[in-house]
Order: sequence, then C-alpha cells, then structure tokens
Amino acid sequence: MPRLGALYSRALGRYASLVLARPPRTSGAWAGTYRVDGVRADPEQLAAYQRLLGEPGTDVLPAGYVHVLAFPLAMAVMVRPDFPLPVLGLVHVGNRVVVHRPVHLDEVLTVRAHAEGLRGHRAGTQVDLVVEVSAGTEVVWHGTSTYLAKGRTVPGADPAPSPQAAPEDRAPGTGGPGTGAHVTTGVWRLGPDVGRDYAEVSGDRNPIHVSRVGARLFGFPRPIAHGMYTAARALAAVGAARGDAFVWEVAFAKPVLLPGTVTLSVDRDGDAYHYRGANRSGKVHFTGTVTPRGRAG
Repeated sequence: MPRLGALYSRALGRYASLVLARPPRTSGAWAGTYRVDGVRADPEQLAAYQRLLGEPGTDVLPAGYVHVLAFPLAMAVMVRPDFPLPVLGLVHVGNRVVVHRPVHLDEVLTVRAHAEGLRGHRAGTQVDLVVEVSAGTEVVWHGTSTYLAKGRTVPGADPAPSPQAAPEDRAPGTGGPGTGAHVTTGVWRLGPDVGRDYAEVSGDRNPIHVSRVGARLFGFPRPIAHGMYTAARALAAVGAARGDAFVWEVAFAKPVLLPGTVTLSVDRDGDAYHYRGANRSGKVHFTGTVTPRGRAG
C-alpha cells in the first residue's frame, strides 16, 4: 500500500497548484481504478486500533479498521495529477460502508479504489471515493466516502441539484433519526491529543487533526477530531447488535474541536440503530445508522 506520509507531501504540492491555478476541465478520465493485491492487516496496529476505539480484542477486523487499511489507496487516487480537486481542505461529509461478512486477521485481501460522482453542490463541488475490499473473488467490504470542496467549481462536473432535493448533504443512504427517544449512551471527553492518537493507529496525519497551525490554515481555531474516529466509536457503542453483516452510515455536520465533549445517543427503530453525537449545547456533530443485513436486507 502507498505510504500516507508521502501522499500528504504530494497533496501539499497539488494544493498550491490547484488553488492558485484555474480548475481543470474534467472529462471523467481521472476516474481510473487503483488496485493492490496481497494486503494483510498488522496485528499490532489492529490491537492498538481496538484499544483506542473500544472494539473487542478479537481477530475480526472492525469495519472502521478496514477503512484505515484501505484509505491510503483512496488517498493515492486523490493525489493523482488529474484529480480535479485539492485534497487538503476537502471536507469529509459522509460515509456508507457495507460489511458483507466478518473479515479476519489472517486473510489476504485485494483493495480497489476509484473516484466517481463529481458533482456540483450549493457550497462547492462533491466527489465520492469508492473502495472495495475482496478476499479471493468474494467482496467482503465496500465503502463510499463523500467529500466536499467548499467554494470550488469544476467545469464539466454534474450540475448541483435543486435546493428541494439535496440528498448529497448526508452520507449516501443515511436516513433520519429513529422514532424512539434518544437515550444517552456515553459522554466522550476528548483531550487535545485525540487527533494524534488516532493518527498513530490510522496513519492519517492530516494537519487539521494533529496541528494547531495546520488547523488554522484551513479555518479551524484548533485541531478537529477525525470524522472516522467519531463514527467508529459510535459503531463500537452499537456493539454486537450490529451482527456479522451490516450497513454502517454516517453524516458529518459540525466538526469536533479538540479538546471537546461529545454526548452520544443511540435509539432503535425496527432493526436499525440510529446514533447521534452532539455537543453540550445540543448542536449535532454527526448522525448515522447501523442496519444488520441479515434481517434488514
């Protein structure tokens, strides 16, 4: 797999060229697929991830860890010379992951990644990064990450939808809150080092998460928590109720500034579990759904 440190160095160079230059016209040729065979999980990294996120210490790879394992390949797609958006400064607005079955530590995996769905948005331009993980010929994990480049327009991108129809404002497929009352299941008191702690286990050292100076460069008063850190902690809170196969969705709203406090609430609606993270004043940081596939299809 590519090394994230080197990819971020390339991203920094491309950020300067794309921000200062006129956006390229895209014809869709940038949407090629990258593939890496023979991918294996690292036992020490897995154990560190499980401890940090509150997942059980088994040989099953948590869905969020599979995202971590595959993310460098998606990043490699985004730093291609013909990728039409600057990677640094992209806002992660949502994720949809389909876990087809448990993935185990000793499995040898193939990872594929591509970008699609370049489209206008009232605040800029959105794009989806799609990652597929297979064991042999069997797809075991499929994820779609949606990003927004605020204030950026790309000639040739699909036009923005009307204000009345804005499904792109949340993770693909993410529904609303459940019908039951939200019950507080945890209060996270996140210290200033949470971004660096997650960066250690994920390799994602984006400056907005690990550096006060880096965060300020992109408009944040201090570092913000990784979106996938908060989403993965919420998934861990749902626990074994998610089953062996499930759909995990999250939509990110207000970034979590570090240090900070997040109140997590979970309610059940039929077979689906809806979760929400909010700050002390009730403003929502993220919402999402975990739906067991064995019962919900």
